[in-house]
Amino acid sequence: MAYFDNDYNQFFKDLAKNNHRDWFHENKKRYEKSVKDPFKAFTQEMINRVKALEPDLEQEPKDAVHRINRDIRFSKDKTPYKTKMSAVVSVKGRKSADYPSLFFELGPENVAIYGGAYSVDKDQLLSIRETIAGDIKGFQKVINDKGFTSKYNGIHGEKNKRIDKQLMEAAEQEPLIMNKNFYYYAKFDPEMVTDPKLADVFMEHYAAAKPVRDYLRKGLGFG
Repeated sequence: MAYFDNDYNQFFKDLAKNNHRDWFHENKKRYEKSVKDPFKAFTQEMINRVKALEPDLEQEPKDAVHRINRDIRFSKDKTPYKTKMSAVVSVKGRKSADYPSLFFELGPENVAIYGGAYSVDKDQLLSIRETIAGDIKGFQKVINDKGFTSKYNGIHGEKNKRIDKQLMEAAEQEPLIMNKNFYYYAKFDPEMVTDPKLADVFMEHYAAAKPVRDYLRKGLGFG
């Protein structure tokens, strides 16, 4: 079923031109009808589907959906609202950016799904690097799996110019060891938001990433 109609993206297009509290408050009922409520329902659908694969997942939409309010305390951009909605479906909750799970965002610029380990601490980074260095063929097997490569364009992340000397030889064989984070994504046209098969498409991508997701979880000490 389609959870969103055309006003979902139109609301954000209008908000981008009127990103201030007065306009938002005047259009709050529209926001709730076209954005907040359907996004909550869609997030619940994604939670239900992921839980069918990962029974340990215990999460409600309120613990998965990010607020539309921007944190402007340290930003030069003082516009108060985001122009898209996003959520994280994860057994660790939406604030655990180190845990490979399901992240998605819907807006008029694009519809996107993300996964992997975006923010890891020093010890976790060393752990995943050592895991890959000790199992380069195993790592390359999962990232080159046809199911994964048919849905995603590889592993992304910022890179260190230098790493521990004992890992440099392995990094010559597998450059991704130089990464500071490890994530993957797929993006779709904004019109995808109204597609009745949106949840199906997201779950196809989530399933395709399972070998990579499991590998990263294990390497980070979660497996």
